[in-house]
Amino acid sequence: MAEAEVDIREKSAELVLKVRIQSPKENDFIEIELHKQELSYQNLLKVSCCELGINPEQVEKIRKLPNTLLRKDKDIRRLQDFEEIELLLMKNGSSEWIQYTPSLAEKSCYNSNAAKMTY
Repeated sequence: MAEAEVDIREKSAELVLKVRIQSPKENDFIEIELHKQELSYQNLLKVSCCELGINPEQVEKIRKLPNTLLRKDKDIRRLQDFEEIELLLMKNGSSEWIQYTPSLAEKSCYNSNAAKMTY
């Protein structure tokens, strides 16, 4: 089998989403990959939080931009590649949104070898 065919099959087995934390200061997205066989609300939450370096318990809501709340597995299975997802964090006692955006090096799932790759 040709290498290009294998790459296409591997890529089609994954859903690529653009994810960020809701923040008035930061509006950049990161891309995450989810296996299409494992599309669920809990898996989206787990992978997004790992990549963003936050605790899943901090997340109050997950929104598909511009204005759709994702609430159940069926919602997640309808997502298409490169849709924009925003995590809304729970408010703390001072009614401010929890602000914590760690650097990439602080994240436990950060792959430094992948960051050095060039295409």
